[in-house]
Amino acid sequence: MKALKKSLAVLLGADPQKPVADDFTIEARDMHAAQRADKGRIQLLLAELEEKKTKGKPPERWRRRRWSVLILVNLLFVLSYSLDIQVLEGALTASRFVGFHMADLNSALQVMLAYKQVLINLLIGTVTVLIFWWILGGRTFCSWVCPYHLLAEWAEMIHEFLEKKKIVRDHPFDRRVRTLLWLVFALLALGTGYTVFETISPTGILSRALIYGPGMALIWVLFLLLIEIFYSRRGWCRYACPIGLTYGVVGAFSPLKVTYYLDACFHEGECRKVCEVPHVLDMVIKGRATDVNMNIGADCTHCGRCVDACPTGSLNLKFKGLGDIFQ
Repeated sequence: MKALKKSLAVLLGADPQKPVADDFTIEARDMHAAQRADKGRIQLLLAELEEKKTKGKPPERWRRRRWSVLILVNLLFVLSYSLDIQVLEGALTASRFVGFHMADLNSALQVMLAYKQVLINLLIGTVTVLIFWWILGGRTFCSWVCPYHLLAEWAEMIHEFLEKKKIVRDHPFDRRVRTLLWLVFALLALGTGYTVFETISPTGILSRALIYGPGMALIWVLFLLLIEIFYSRRGWCRYACPIGLTYGVVGAFSPLKVTYYLDACFHEGECRKVCEVPHVLDMVIKGRATDVNMNIGADCTHCGRCVDACPTGSLNLKFKGLGDIFQ
């Protein structure tokens, strides 16, 4: 329960707290002591980093899987509409899959607040999606389904290239802004009777543009991407998107987690370099892990990039009670 509270606090914008002595299990204390005493680990770490320079970046298997799933899901929306095959109707905000109603959790909440009533079809769709994303982990939606996430990853690649050339630099924002925006949009829906956020949500804008054709709202999406390229790396997803916060709360209780194994870790930090939300990997910093095996927090998107980046296999996706998923 203590770990869950900390995970939710970090999701809402709190900075990860450095653990105190009483937070560590006996096994974790012993392992940290053994790692500090093992002088050979330093040589192994240096050899590992040298090998990485020689071989280059490891293959990003999980990224390829994610992109394939994300493109296929959104393509299914497009084909269902254009070919009128009624498999996946609607858009990401609200849809029907072979007749079953589905509703994006954040959009459904906005509608309920705006109309101040619970519509039965909306409730059915919300519960269906809630169960689905509870199983897979809430913010899995972000990296495996959201079309804006894919564009933001491409924008991130450009940002990193420009940063290496010293043309731009990253400007982080306070992560509590996302929680504040979630509250603002909830109050706006409640007070105005209108789902204000849906008019500016890049997820909804892109989903509808792909299915029904482009509109002027894409200018807003382009503006967000330009901010992420030239000013703040992954600015929308990290610091602003209320959808990520809603799904993060669901993911906090999910049986699917990225799990960290202290015994194999060299603490070289390769995972944090590629992570969209590096604050969730605070425990990989030397001396921070309070247990020998730890689950990554609720803000994790299950993108798998840390799994691919880790050269020692210290991270993997894991279903509670079922073990690691294939690498």
